[in-house]
Amino acid sequence: MNSSSGVRLRTAVVGAGYLGRFHAQKYADLPNSELVAIADVSAGSRERLARELGIRAIADYRELLGRVDAVSIATPTPLHFEIASAFLEKGAHVLVEKPITVTVDEARRLIDLAARHERILQVGHLERFNPGILALDRVLKVPRFIESHRLAPFKQRGTDVNVVLDLMIHDIDIIQNIVGAPIASLDAVGASVFSGGLDIANARIRFTDGCVANTTASRVSLKTERKLRIFQDDAYMSVDLQQKILTVVRKSDQPPVADLPQVSIEEQSFEQGDALRTQIESFLGCVASGRRPIVSGEDGLRALETAIRISEQVAGQPFTPPA
Repeated sequence: MNSSSGVRLRTAVVGAGYLGRFHAQKYADLPNSELVAIADVSAGSRERLARELGIRAIADYRELLGRVDAVSIATPTPLHFEIASAFLEKGAHVLVEKPITVTVDEARRLIDLAARHERILQVGHLERFNPGILALDRVLKVPRFIESHRLAPFKQRGTDVNVVLDLMIHDIDIIQNIVGAPIASLDAVGASVFSGGLDIANARIRFTDGCVANTTASRVSLKTERKLRIFQDDAYMSVDLQQKILTVVRKSDQPPVADLPQVSIEEQSFEQGDALRTQIESFLGCVASGRRPIVSGEDGLRALETAIRISEQVAGQPFTPPA
């Protein structure tokens, strides 16, 4: 299928909650998408969204199997594997929200299933489409130390998984993609505050190339913050993922003043844009062209493996590097 030829892909969204609504809005608006239906077991959620967008709403996603080309899955994480595997088996391309699945085994089985049926499996790590992250490519060389903070006030939504799988996994994915080396060791601490699972966590990750990352996530903060700081031999980079600002600080060629080196500071602001629309456009582009997605099933698996190891570390289980 080639979107440039005017072919419209038959699309659907499973899950009509907070994220599912946004997915459905994008599919309904994109010219190469024909939003067939949204599916949700909650009559209230699906009917509200159906009225908003003027589309069909159904209770059982299985009615859509074999009838759509591409689907977004925005259900609670425990349902990801069942629904994604059903659509892949019936020949649909799948964009599944993060985390990809509950277990590593489920993620591997989804990846195998997508490969066997030659379907696109993309994972919804939305920050990869943040313009501040995309702009790092031109300045990033060999990172030596990375620090990330992802803080948010408490909300009941998302507490089907702990804070590592809910929030930190975004930064885990970014960091592992930036470093590109295996993990040598990690240490993690955390605590439950308002929910039954971890609500705040910190992990220190050492990679085999010597880079160290220190990442903190909290869903019990008084403020919202999403920042990434990267240090390499010739520069310090700060990305405000929320405000879409990239700051690059370098040692200047100018002579020192009072024995202190001078620095050059370059700050670039980006339009807020619509990262979710960009993500879905990229997904449909991959469906049309067959190219590998920016965030593949393998990327989702890698982030999930690390998130689970961090969660286990907090629970007192020792880290064992993968074979």
